Amino acid sequence: MNPFQRFRRHLIVLSISLLLLPLSGLSTVHAAQGASQIDAVLVLDVSNSMSTSDPGKIGNEAMKMFIDMLPTKGDRVGIVAYTDQIQREKALLEIQSTADKDNLKSFIDQLNRGAYTDISVGVKEAVQILNDGADPDHEPMIILLADGNNDFDKRSGRTQAESDADMELALKEANDSGIPLYTIGLNANGKLNETALDELSRLTGGKSFATDSADDLPQILSEIFASHLELNVVPVDSFTADGSYQNVKISVPNSNVLEANISIMSDQPVETKLLDPSGNEIPIPSDEVLLSKSKSYSLLKLLAPSQGDWTLQVKGVNRDKIDINLVFNYDLGLVMDPLASSTYSKGDKVSFTSYLVSGGKKLEDNTQYSNMNAVLLVKDMDTGATEEIPMENAGDHFEGTYKIAEKHDYEIRVKAEEKSFFRETDAITISAKSGAATPAEPALEEAKPFPIVPVILGAVGLIVLLAAAYYVLRIMKQANRGFVGQLIIEIRDENTGDKTSPQYKKLSAFKGKLQLHQLLQLAPEMKETEKVIFKPGSNDRIVLQNASTATVEKSGRAIDAARELEMKSGDRITVSLKQVDKTIFIEYLV
Repeated sequence: MNPFQRFRRHLIVLSISLLLLPLSGLSTVHAAQGASQIDAVLVLDVSNSMSTSDPGKIGNEAMKMFIDMLPTKGDRVGIVAYTDQIQREKALLEIQSTADKDNLKSFIDQLNRGAYTDISVGVKEAVQILNDGADPDHEPMIILLADGNNDFDKRSGRTQAESDADMELALKEANDSGIPLYTIGLNANGKLNETALDELSRLTGGKSFATDSADDLPQILSEIFASHLELNVVPVDSFTADGSYQNVKISVPNSNVLEANISIMSDQPVETKLLDPSGNEIPIPSDEVLLSKSKSYSLLKLLAPSQGDWTLQVKGVNRDKIDINLVFNYDLGLVMDPLASSTYSKGDKVSFTSYLVSGGKKLEDNTQYSNMNAVLLVKDMDTGATEEIPMENAGDHFEGTYKIAEKHDYEIRVKAEEKSFFRETDAITISAKSGAATPAEPALEEAKPFPIVPVILGAVGLIVLLAAAYYVLRIMKQANRGFVGQLIIEIRDENTGDKTSPQYKKLSAFKGKLQLHQLLQLAPEMKETEKVIFKPGSNDRIVLQNASTATVEKSGRAIDAARELEMKSGDRITVSLKQVDKTIFIEYLV
């Protein structure tokens, strides 16, 4: 390291230290939000091999049930159907109504079988959809339904090694982007490659399921839905129908339930009635209860149900087996109070406090705690071992203590659970490793006359050096300045009026400057956008420069191409291209 590099490094360290000093009194609350919205891509193997793995296309029914279980608004779902190539694909569709769910389910019903299989093709496309268009405020996920086996077209020359390489890259991208992959292996013909599917889930933080009977799929989908949203599937009842209405108790534990999803699995159609805790019959469907039906299930969705014991009356065909499960969706999160320090010594006892929140505020309804248990999850980062330590339920919060066992680093979370849901806080890290050794004091030298003139000259030289270093650092800072926020991009074809789904482009990976063409995946037809440039601005803003032939408008007014346009969060612009009949809609959000 040369002297200037060393000086630059010390200057940066000193600047960061000074900047951090005023922040030492601030604290952070670590929370895991409840009722998260999701961006899910459903990936279906539609090759001919599935004709024996799932002859009745019950897999399609399960995917439709997953869609029905989603909340009435806000979540987004995409679909990929593949063989050894993409057969059909549906971009992420935001669910705003029952019609949107019907749209997705109709798409699934129209899927047909095809020849050959390459799982990497489907997974790669699903990851790409989420990387290009996922909302950063949503939880991304992929659900893959397959038998785990590839079957290549020999004429294509495609090899297993090439497929494995593509899969490895797709899984790395998924893991880097925090996209869990849930796999469902179908084994009706006994040819399931369960090991391969397990590995896909393990490498991305998802879960793997396998079944010999496609009839288990609705239950598996319920578990995936619940697992991703930190919920538990509650088995309610299982019985044999006798041809008359049979009563089933549905207990809504408290007022924090946003939705109660009651799934009824049966081979034959069923009839249902519903009584609220007061004994009044609630029409099905109605504003309070939504009904979805398919050939293998019925799903009742109770919206903001009142607390108490509801009565579900089910009338099935005589001797038909009926399974009923319940999944609640809660408006609850779990937070952990900040610690006084992040560094400790071996043997120290560290106290933790955690509590539930709703709508960003501490939960006032203490009855929610009555049936809950909580544990500290302490992970030793040096050994990888995780220890569970029970916490005390104090009525309106949880308390626990951990005694530092070793001079290691630790990652700690709180998990609170009752039978219908669980929540976890974000992790915090603490360290019990010893600090750096204090350097020895230098030996005292014999006193000498103070060299005044050299010091003055040295001071002047230091000032010059500082000025030069400041100038160089400023230039380097401008060249490496990072972006914040994201751009939401939609493209309209002016000839047809068709508009693409919104694409959410995170800007944090870019520094210095950014071409609009880069965000459009370097599409050749939009090459003129190379001269539409974004640069980081001050106060979390971005600056647009337009040296292209395209017209940039804001609030309906064209922007002078010679001027820079500063955009703050919430600002929207349109870019009308000249070389092709397309208009690009852009919104900047922080």
